Amino acid sequence: MPNRAKPRRATLRSLAKINLDLRVLNRNPDGYHELRTVFQTISLADTIEVEFVPSRGIELSIEDDAGIPNNLILRAASAALLAMRTGGRVHFRPKKRIPMGGGLGGGSSNAAAVLLALPVLAGRAWPMEERLEVAASLGSDISFFLLGGTALGLGRGTELYPLPELRAEPILVVSPGVHIATPAGYQALNRGLTFTNLSSSISDFQSYVRALADGGSAGTAGAFAENDFESAVSSQHPQLRAILGKLRKLHAAGARMTGSGSAVVGIFRSREERDRARRVFEGVREFGGFRLLPSSLVSRGAYRRLWRRQLAEHLARQPGSEGNAWPLRSRYEQ
Repeated sequence: MPNRAKPRRATLRSLAKINLDLRVLNRNPDGYHELRTVFQTISLADTIEVEFVPSRGIELSIEDDAGIPNNLILRAASAALLAMRTGGRVHFRPKKRIPMGGGLGGGSSNAAAVLLALPVLAGRAWPMEERLEVAASLGSDISFFLLGGTALGLGRGTELYPLPELRAEPILVVSPGVHIATPAGYQALNRGLTFTNLSSSISDFQSYVRALADGGSAGTAGAFAENDFESAVSSQHPQLRAILGKLRKLHAAGARMTGSGSAVVGIFRSREERDRARRVFEGVREFGGFRLLPSSLVSRGAYRRLWRRQLAEHLARQPGSEGNAWPLRSRYEQ
């Protein structure tokens, strides 16, 4: 008999992230580096259309115009269905807007979107602790996108602690079209098993986190921010240093490279200042080809409201404060 189950569909906005601050400490014996970072979701997003049909087996397919090898969307879907011990025919149609190789976490966000949406579409209760374990096994930044907002990241970035919400300040993301693979960023930084500036780096990072919490503003705390990759990567790609300098001249309250590069982010006090900076950049040709991506910071509350809206038809009806439950509960659960 053919499977006549009705498809369950959703269109997901998969948000990007920036690193408001990023310190790379020593390299551990397992080859991973010890990090201190502050993650922040932003409104720049990919779109993923997903169709789920309940079935006994697992059948996954994707229409991927970007042709990404070993796509994290499929890896996350397979891991999620196996962990939930359920089957399904799942088809994905992603539309990429987040630049790849820019330190904006597009692939990680796509994977997390699958880990958030599939349990709802499949009608399975899947504890967040188990999702975080699967996320960490797939990639270091994926865990953050299961939480959203502003978060302190330690270790590989998978040990996460929510920080107080920040104002939704406008930002301008400048993507210079330089693809920097994360291993290349670490190689440029050249951190070893020992790090002589460990104590001062941790102290400076703590000062930044305090400034962020005290002011509730990434722009105000920008004077304390650092990204340890910035100097090493920009020495190999001088246009990054020029873009940072231009953003600061255009009165960005904070301007930093994100992740291991190559995207550069300027934080502005107002949308008018941000849009003025964008117009100036549109007339500049000295940096070569680049993309200008106006965006804004997205709080944890706004992130979760977004998820409730885009999965609304599949969610359980929860009275009162239970409607704020996270992760989201499916109406198909039995």
